[in-house]
Formats: sequence, C-alpha cells, structure tokens
Amino acid sequence: MNKPIVLFICTHNSARSQIAEGYLKNRYGERYSAYSAGTEVTSVHPLAIKVMDEIGIDISNHRSKPLLEFFDTDIDIVVTVCDGAKSVCPVFPGAKKTIHQGFTDPSSFMGSDDEKLAIFRIIRDEIIRWIDENVDPGGFLVL
Repeated sequence: MNKPIVLFICTHNSARSQIAEGYLKNRYGERYSAYSAGTEVTSVHPLAIKVMDEIGIDISNHRSKPLLEFFDTDIDIVVTVCDGAKSVCPVFPGAKKTIHQGFTDPSSFMGSDDEKLAIFRIIRDEIIRWIDENVDPGGFLVL
C-alpha cells in the first residue's frame, strides 16, 4: 500500500512548513510521505533547525523548495500553515484534499535572540500538537 503524500505549504518554506515536514517524517514516516514547499524559495531558518534538533529531529539537510517542484506529484493532502487569511497562503492545484491550519510566523517576531528562540519553540510545539491530534490510527490526517 502506498503511503499518502502530504505537502505542507507556506510562503517562504523556511520555518513552519519545514518543522511540520520534519516532524511528520520523523514521527509518522511509516504511514506518510511528507514534503514542504513555498511560493518563494529562501532558506531553512536556523532557529527552526535548532528547535527541531532540541527534540531529536535533524532538519539541517532540508532546503527551501518551490511549489513547482511538486506539480507533477500526486499529492494526497496539502496543508497550508500560513497564519491569517487562506487567500494569502499559496494554493496547490490538483490536491485530493486541502487543509488550512494557520500558525503564527515565528520568523517575523522581533525581540532578543532568547525571545525569538522561545517563539520558535512555541510554534514548534503547536505544530506537533496539531499533527498528533489529527493523525488517526488508520494513517490519515482527519478533518
């Protein structure tokens, strides 16, 4: 049986979508194939790498990927993770199911290095909690 393919999308593909991809692969990789992409190719945020490393998940080899890279892939579930209106977030045509679950962009937070790191941890934990609450025993994201 083929695993459902999940694509997490956010504008920059630097933090939230990378965290979600890394966690789904690590925790539920036997049930899902996870990827992430964005409308603007940037780089993976160093604090996203750091907060994932804190929980034993290495995303240091991840790279920011354009949506176009996945246009020829049969995507089962697209999850947009941009906070705010869905219309601001990118849309992926042809996905079998699209879910919108917005999370605050931790990279937009202004503050000290310690404060920024704390925000990244909060968003990481919110993403993890949402994924854990929405994966059913049959291996499909519910909603």
